[in-house]
Amino acid sequence: MICENIGVNGANLTFAGVDTTALAKKYGTPLFLMDEDRVRFNLRLYQKAMKEAFGEGSFPLYASKANCFKRIYEIMKEENMAIDLVSPGEIFTANKAGFPMERAFFHGNNKTDSDIAFAMESSVGFFVVDNTNELKAINETAKKKGIIQKVILRLSPGIDPHTYAAVATGKVDSKFGVAIETGQAALIVEETLGYENIELSGYHCHVGSQVFDEEGDVYINAATIMMSFAAEMKKKFGVEIKYLNMGGGFGVRYTENDPYMNIEANIKALAKHISSLAEELEIPMPCVLMEPGRSIVADAGMTLYSVGTIKEITGYKNYVSIDGGMTDNPRFALYGSKYTVLLANRMNEKSDFLCDIAGRCCESGDIIQPNVLIPKPVRNDIVAVCTTGAYNYSMASNYNRIPRPPVVMLSQGKDYIAVKRESFENLTALDV
Repeated sequence: MICENIGVNGANLTFAGVDTTALAKKYGTPLFLMDEDRVRFNLRLYQKAMKEAFGEGSFPLYASKANCFKRIYEIMKEENMAIDLVSPGEIFTANKAGFPMERAFFHGNNKTDSDIAFAMESSVGFFVVDNTNELKAINETAKKKGIIQKVILRLSPGIDPHTYAAVATGKVDSKFGVAIETGQAALIVEETLGYENIELSGYHCHVGSQVFDEEGDVYINAATIMMSFAAEMKKKFGVEIKYLNMGGGFGVRYTENDPYMNIEANIKALAKHISSLAEELEIPMPCVLMEPGRSIVADAGMTLYSVGTIKEITGYKNYVSIDGGMTDNPRFALYGSKYTVLLANRMNEKSDFLCDIAGRCCESGDIIQPNVLIPKPVRNDIVAVCTTGAYNYSMASNYNRIPRPPVVMLSQGKDYIAVKRESFENLTALDV
């Protein structure tokens, strides 16, 4: 199996040690499952690896956009994590969960005036600043509130990580950050230092998502550019930064063909490189931050569906339709993302039926995964899609007026509801 929390008990698929067919019967489908113990394992792996490699003061932040609901933030608080947030909705949710907001970092390429004010009122610790317009607005709002706001400047190192084009964010022509190559990054540093109500705490970059790079070259190259920039800014303006945020993006395995990512080895190699750069460039070793999201929650998730229609088009292809679709998992429609798909209640049978797993939406592009081999299903069989803990619930929608599934957490062999299933009444709750 692609992850050690997936197993088989007789004919039935298990996840986090629990029978998935029993969960489907208890809660209905579609159903999001989250392995809480796996989330905690992944968090601790990053924390331990970063502490050992970089020392005290360096730490990971959970990238909330991967999967955001109250219980996730409660777990982050319990595990002494920091978090990054990209919207006032995420800020509000974290606050409702009682997360200590001084450990929150607020991202986004277009923070509105009300976003900025709300974040400050919520005592968000750091703003990750994307552009000069935002920088000015942050200073003006901080001045009105009589505070000094800590900021980290998001810069574009100009690196192509060879990942999905839609999730590559470190290139010069990205909508995110300020380009180093064009000289604009130096200008925003100078501007930041001129504001009375802003404290420059560090620099940030993010090369992209789902990066498989066992040698760590993408991050090594990004670190070289960022540290060289930090040295240049020290020489030019006398500024020394406390934090260097290298972003997230380590890849996870969605299929058996995906490589393994040795997170600990990559972090160790990155630490060694940054340390040597600090010595070579004669600048202080910064506290290093990283922003894992997908690699924290992706393999902690699984989605269960019930089979509806089985359509065999003679001489062409077969379709197996399920009771969910792009409303709970739009990633194939957006990126052509690959998944491992299993027939959860017939794991002991030969997988020899080639089909496309199709969603229920009135949309020809509503496909979860094409060219899947499973035992030939019948109505009400249970389909399991693996590694759906990231960018599934968080990207879910009510297209075709379909209610979103619940989120059920699994821990120590027990299950509990973290997010209720939406009802039809919920769909019209805001209608007037």
